Amino acid sequence: MTVTFSKNKEYLVGVDSDGCAFDSMEIKHKECFIPNFIKYFGLQPVSRFARETAEFTNLYSTSRGANRFVSYLMAIDMLKDRPEVQARNVELPQLQGLRDWMSRESKLGTKTIKPESEKTGDADLKLCYEWSAKVDETVADMVTGVPPFPGVKSALEKMKEKADVIVCSATPTAALETEWAEHDISQYVAEICGQEAGNKTEILTASKALGYEPDKMLMIGDAPGDMKAALAVGACFYPINPGHEEASWERFNNEALEKFFAGEFRGAYMDKVIAEFETYLPEQPPWKK
Repeated sequence: MTVTFSKNKEYLVGVDSDGCAFDSMEIKHKECFIPNFIKYFGLQPVSRFARETAEFTNLYSTSRGANRFVSYLMAIDMLKDRPEVQARNVELPQLQGLRDWMSRESKLGTKTIKPESEKTGDADLKLCYEWSAKVDETVADMVTGVPPFPGVKSALEKMKEKADVIVCSATPTAALETEWAEHDISQYVAEICGQEAGNKTEILTASKALGYEPDKMLMIGDAPGDMKAALAVGACFYPINPGHEEASWERFNNEALEKFFAGEFRGAYMDKVIAEFETYLPEQPPWKK
């Protein structure tokens, strides 16, 4: 079981954290993930392209918000295809050990890769664990005082009246607990579910099993992965549009939440907000256009 809370209300709302509730995506990736990505994976000779590619896969594309191992492996694979990188004759890591582990493990996180690296002795897993652990350390040191987006706290207050609210995120749980407690909003949620609880689809599936009707389940997120997780379990989805987060939360407070509780969210309204959301995140990187 990936969740431990009990069903107390008729409705369930899952809220993503980084980039959705908190304006923390940019600082985490640009200051914590990417510098360590360049250092640990030997990307110094192509650092400019490594940074641009990792920003695309993690912030500015349809893979925004994906698990760290998924999105940074994607960045390495995308780097291999870039002519600028090929021209520099840089040998990029293959990370076959990581790929094999990802094919057999659904809970992809620092705490799960460590014992696997120790058990197997795989050099790729050891390297990826060291990178991931250093990222966690850097985030803990760097990311403080980053508040929730305006409108988040009032939305949580309104949601809690009728819904069980959970955090549904790919971020390590300890970091989530720190951030939500620091800004005094953990009081509004029934449970904080981070990467150790499984992926977002698994978290929502386990929550649904507590007895919520699909039309009374809502996922709020800023990434296509959040939408896919919601739709996979039959739940509704409300997007927080990247670059337009404050306006998205204002619309949620002013109209979307009321429509959800009134049973008027699914259908034309949800289709409209999803269509708008999908215009913000391209599949193809700018250097391929």
